[in-house]
Amino acid sequence: MILVGGENVYPREVERVLLALGGIDDVAVIGIPHDVWGEEVLAFAVAPGRTEADTRPWIRACRAELARFKCPSRIELVPELPRNAAGKLLKRTLREPYWRDKERQV
Repeated sequence: MILVGGENVYPREVERVLLALGGIDDVAVIGIPHDVWGEEVLAFAVAPGRTEADTRPWIRACRAELARFKCPSRIELVPELPRNAAGKLLKRTLREPYWRDKERQV
């Protein structure tokens, strides 16, 4: 769960909306530090052949489906998401660089 300004955001809800848009093969949503709100929503997407410019319409589409605080502030395109040998998504690996120097670890 991601806590944005005291509001709960469930990553699966955001991931469901992004996957329904099409053009995204795989997605992971995490919370990253935000100085004012505590956390903000960041999405990682596997979308072959897409560019960063393609992510702006996806964010706008999320805003049409979800409350604004639940929408990703940005979507980072990655070639693949980290998974263990059993295929489980390793969100901790995605979170680690953002929380490394923070007192509070999520």
